[in-house]
Amino acid sequence: MATAQEHNDTTLAQAAGLTGTHAHHPVNGTSTLDHAAANEGIAKERKPYDYGGNPLAHIATNNPDYRLTAFGGEFQPGLYRAPKSNFANPAPLGLSAFALTTFVLSLINVGTRSIGEPNIVVAIAYGYGGLVQLLAGMWEMAVGNTFGATALSSYGGFWLSFAIILTPGGFEIASTLEEKSPFPFYNSFGLYLMGWFIFTFILLICTLRSTVAFFSLFFTLDLAFMLLGIGYLRADAAGPNEACIKAGGYFGLFAAFLAWYNALAGIADSSNSFFVIPVAHFPWSEKGREARGKPTNSSEAHTA
Repeated sequence: MATAQEHNDTTLAQAAGLTGTHAHHPVNGTSTLDHAAANEGIAKERKPYDYGGNPLAHIATNNPDYRLTAFGGEFQPGLYRAPKSNFANPAPLGLSAFALTTFVLSLINVGTRSIGEPNIVVAIAYGYGGLVQLLAGMWEMAVGNTFGATALSSYGGFWLSFAIILTPGGFEIASTLEEKSPFPFYNSFGLYLMGWFIFTFILLICTLRSTVAFFSLFFTLDLAFMLLGIGYLRADAAGPNEACIKAGGYFGLFAAFLAWYNALAGIADSSNSFFVIPVAHFPWSEKGREARGKPTNSSEAHTA
C-alpha cells in the first residue's frame, strides 16, 4: 500500500501531461496542479503542508484499497475510505454548530457577567446547535461516515431536546416538574445529563486511536456532562450544586474550543490559508505506528 506522499508523487506523474481523466486530482478540495497557463505551461504540484513527514491534507483517490488515517476535520476516528461522492465535507459545519452553542451555554454555567438563566441559548439550540447540526449529521450519512452521522445527529437532537425543555409554555415540561417542588426537575434533568454522559463515553472509546485533538474534544465534553449531571443531582434548596456546574462549564468551554479547532482543521488548506492546522496522532494509532516504522493494520491487510 502506498503512503499518502507516494500517492501524491504518482498523481503528479500521471497528470504531468495534463491528459486523461485523472489530470486534476484534488488535494483537500484544491487541485494538485496550478493552472498551466499561469505557470508558463509548466505543471506545478501543490503539496499539502507536511509535519513530521505526514501530509495534513487528505488525498482523493479512486483506489478502493486506499484508506485515510483518522482526522478530526472529517470527523473520522479511524481508518476510512475516501468518499466517492462530490459532497462537501459536512463535519466542520456540524462541529461549528456544536461549538458555538456549547460555548454560550458554558459561559452562562461559569457565571459570566452574572448571567444565571440560559434562556438565550434556547434560540441558538433550536436554530444552530439543533437544526443545522442535525442536517450536518444527515449529510455525514450521505458521505458514508457512520461515526460522524451518529455523533452529529445525536448532539443535534440533544440541543433540540434541551431547547424544548427550557421553552416557556410549549410542552410545559419544566413547569409540570416544578409544580410542587424544584427537586423533581433537578433530579430529572440530572438523569438526562447523565444519559448523555454515557453516550459520550461510548463515542470517546471510538476515538482512542484517532488524533489528540479529536479525543480531547470528547474527553472534555464527557467530563462536562458528568459534572453538570452531578451538579443537578446534588441540588439543594439554593439550587444545583454551584461548584459542579461551574466546573462543568469550564470543561464545556474547553470542548467548544476543541470543536472549533477540529472544524478549522477540516476547513483550512493551502488554497485558503497561510497555514494548516497541525494534526497530532497518538503513538498507538495507525499514523503513529506508521511514523515509528511499526506494522499497521492497513499494511498487513494489503500484504495479505
